[in-house]
Amino acid sequence: MASGRIKVRGFIALIAALAAISLPARADDIESFYASHQLHLVLGHPPGGDYDLGGRLLARYLGRHIPGNPVIVVQNMPAAASIVAANYLYSRAPRDGTVIGSFSRNIPNQAVMGQASLEADPRQFFWLGAASLPSRVCLSAQGSGVSSIDDIFRREFVVAGSGAGSSLSIVPTVLNRVLGARFRVVEGYAGPPDAWLAMERGEIEGVCNSINQFLPRVADIRSGRVRIILRAEETPLPDFPEVPSIYDHTSSNEQRDLLRFIFSSVEFGRPYALPPGTPAARALALRAAFEATLRDPDLLTEAKSAHIDMTLRPAGELVSLLDKLYATPGETLDAISKIMPAGRD
Repeated sequence: MASGRIKVRGFIALIAALAAISLPARADDIESFYASHQLHLVLGHPPGGDYDLGGRLLARYLGRHIPGNPVIVVQNMPAAASIVAANYLYSRAPRDGTVIGSFSRNIPNQAVMGQASLEADPRQFFWLGAASLPSRVCLSAQGSGVSSIDDIFRREFVVAGSGAGSSLSIVPTVLNRVLGARFRVVEGYAGPPDAWLAMERGEIEGVCNSINQFLPRVADIRSGRVRIILRAEETPLPDFPEVPSIYDHTSSNEQRDLLRFIFSSVEFGRPYALPPGTPAARALALRAAFEATLRDPDLLTEAKSAHIDMTLRPAGELVSLLDKLYATPGETLDAISKIMPAGRD
């Protein structure tokens, strides 16, 4: 009997020893793998833009936080507004943990809406998280007569546009159609810098776009020369928490559902994901490294100096957003298809 108990105790001790050995061995395997493999970061946008600059900044620091410190090679794949990059990551990229992809924040919405050329199902990606919270805002020039969110419903507010589906045009267009705001969009401006100059010249009274586009002019905002009158998201602006949300001016669940779907793309920031089927241990290691990188003091200092928003959006928040998008009722999607301009940025 005593001999049996000794054998059982010996077997349990052996299992415990093997378990203790297996955990560091798994970590060693990850380190060994990445020490001998390059990591490819596929960016679905052209060089020089917000996604590209943010992605290349991430690439310079990410290797520090991955076991094995791999070399990271950046590859731009901008065709079809990053749909090609999303499709590549979904169906053709290696699934061994050597490829990370970043594509347009509009991809999840387009997937739900049934974009014909989009093969990717965003629910199948392993999400690392996102960098930046590029909330869309509307600004008004000092002396324009528009000084608060209430004014956009009381009088005509002249703002710049650069095409029906552009970021400049989309916010005022949607707010007019969903809430009855009184924006008058003057099309023909090349982009946010051109629109800002037009506002300074008095050609227009304001401009709507991602707040990241205006960070180089933040002194004008803080001085009061230009005022942020609203944000188009429910999440408060980290640097301007007092700015009111347009959701405070909705009057029905239908209006809120429409706006949440249309503007939810911004809450995806600049998303990063792994192909479906990436080995779980490597995927989790890359997610941990991604989050550690976006908390790296050296990266944050460089990002601040370069006016690049690297605010961390954890993977869980992206998954929650996806769940909400895919729970959108069919009648809401039908209404959205009639509201949205074609060819979104």
